[in-house]
Amino acid sequence: MEDASYDADKIQVLEGLQAVRKRPGMYVGSTDSRGLHHLVFEVVDNSIDEAMVGFCGKIEVTVSADGSVTVDDDGRGIPTGILPKYDRPAVEIVMTTLHAGGKFDRKSYKVSGGLHGVGLSVVNSLSEWLEVRVRREGKEQRARFERGVIVEHLHVVGESSGTGTTITFKPDSQIFEDVNFDADILSSRLMDLAFLNKNVVIMFRDQRSGREEKFHYEGGIIEFVQHINKTKTVLHERPIYISGERDNVLIEAALQYTDSYAENIHTFVNNINTIEGGTHLIGFRTALTRTMNDYARKNSFLRESEESLSGDDVREGLTAILSVKISEPQFEGQTKTKLGNSEVRGIVDSTVYEKLSQFLDENPRVAEACIRRAILAAQAREAARKARELTRRKGFLESASLPGKLADCTEKDPAKSELYLVEGDSAGGSAKQGRNRDFQAILPLRGKILNVEKARMDKILKNAEVRNLITALGTGIKEDFDLSKARYHRIIIMTDADVDGAHIRTLLLTLFFRYMRPLIDTGYVYIAQPPLYKVSKGNNEVYAYTEKERASAVELLGKGATIQRYKGLGEMNPHQLWETTMNPETRVMKVVTVEDAVRAAQLFSVLMGDAVMPRKDFISTHAKEVENLDV
Repeated sequence: MEDASYDADKIQVLEGLQAVRKRPGMYVGSTDSRGLHHLVFEVVDNSIDEAMVGFCGKIEVTVSADGSVTVDDDGRGIPTGILPKYDRPAVEIVMTTLHAGGKFDRKSYKVSGGLHGVGLSVVNSLSEWLEVRVRREGKEQRARFERGVIVEHLHVVGESSGTGTTITFKPDSQIFEDVNFDADILSSRLMDLAFLNKNVVIMFRDQRSGREEKFHYEGGIIEFVQHINKTKTVLHERPIYISGERDNVLIEAALQYTDSYAENIHTFVNNINTIEGGTHLIGFRTALTRTMNDYARKNSFLRESEESLSGDDVREGLTAILSVKISEPQFEGQTKTKLGNSEVRGIVDSTVYEKLSQFLDENPRVAEACIRRAILAAQAREAARKARELTRRKGFLESASLPGKLADCTEKDPAKSELYLVEGDSAGGSAKQGRNRDFQAILPLRGKILNVEKARMDKILKNAEVRNLITALGTGIKEDFDLSKARYHRIIIMTDADVDGAHIRTLLLTLFFRYMRPLIDTGYVYIAQPPLYKVSKGNNEVYAYTEKERASAVELLGKGATIQRYKGLGEMNPHQLWETTMNPETRVMKVVTVEDAVRAAQLFSVLMGDAVMPRKDFISTHAKEVENLDV
């Protein structure tokens, strides 16, 4: 029972780094895998900041067999001198005090990714132990901490001929749900940083598996674009490169058109992936549209009477990297995913317009390929508009005319409502009978929906299954998309545990990622996890979701236990489907997230695009990781 009194003695003051351990999510976003890997990125970002000001040329990241991580750089080394106010070495203050660092006066760092002076101290606080070694002024010194508390003060351990900082830490299992680092997540981020900082060599080693990688790209973001487009057909061989500096804002952009239908633009500010965009992205898009229209009219690709190209037209099939470096960026929140500096919009707009106009004038063949690509997109947009109007007239996009196959729920509050996307009429029938009709809606899908990776919007809107899905969701699609109109806040993909089921899941996820992305970003999309087996003996039944669980169930029930392998959801009766896959009390679901938009976009291109060899290579590379193979 709560204490009714609320007096002065109830007020707590969290000293030092206690606040970080009390509320870790405020500082690293979460205590799941995302927050865990954020620790590494906070340390690496400090090394990258040294590189951006020209003092670091090599960074080494090593995951050790004991689960600790070491980040070593050849930068200037964290200052070790005594701070008179605290009578302690500067490195100890940096490691144990929030908002302590060298990035506030902008004298040591003109630009940096770490803005708040919390990175290293937060990592220290959330680590079981952390050791820092600093090489500078001919000496190597070391200090050690345990859960943010110093246990070994800074002291000289030897001589040093160079400079730099080495930080080794082991994340605290008392804080994080899982302390095992994913090598692919770390590798992807380090690769991005190497593309964005072409003068830096980044080494990655995973001693758990023996994996070693070297990232160094002298071509910078030009190579970044080429890497993203390696599975696509490009319309001009070399990406267009733009760079400039204005009012202490450094701008780099690389762009290349392909024959795909989705735009693929990724933006960075001081090496931070601004996945929500911001003022720099607005400026880039505005300049791109204006430049392409000006060139098209000046060179008679568009007549005066013809409508101008839209932003969607000029971005269709475009892959671009926009990297901005600014001394005082203003991000929306500590997550740093959206830039808010109003002045950056105009700076990027004017710089990109000037440089891109110059490039198009000097490269007429490339310019023509880009313009004609956009004109084709405009023609398809008009066809899509007519298709959209037709579907509206027929009632397909109006909530008053929901799909006939949709078994809706009675709950009208979207936050309490769920939509199950079910493969086939058989499973759909079981789901309709087994569901809780108060809050669970069922939409059976007939066969496989259209692969939207290979189709323009006019063709997408003509596909009956896609139309039914759009209508059921209520959000619209692409430029018509409105998240506030979502009729369900849980959209659950429930397919069979076989090859066809996996294909349908991928098709649906491709549609959501390419044209209804906010559904994923907001956490509305889930994957249901139906059991693979039922192990039974007498009246005892155990459902197993993995091979390991199956073996455990057989051992538990003993000799004579029978094993039923579920090939499809339709094999379950309504009661079984409810208990195993739909009952909120017992079901297992995975929320769909996008940690790395660059890699996700590339993966969808590999899996769902036209090129066969990249898909074959992907399957060969990852075949051993398959847990449940349907043969």
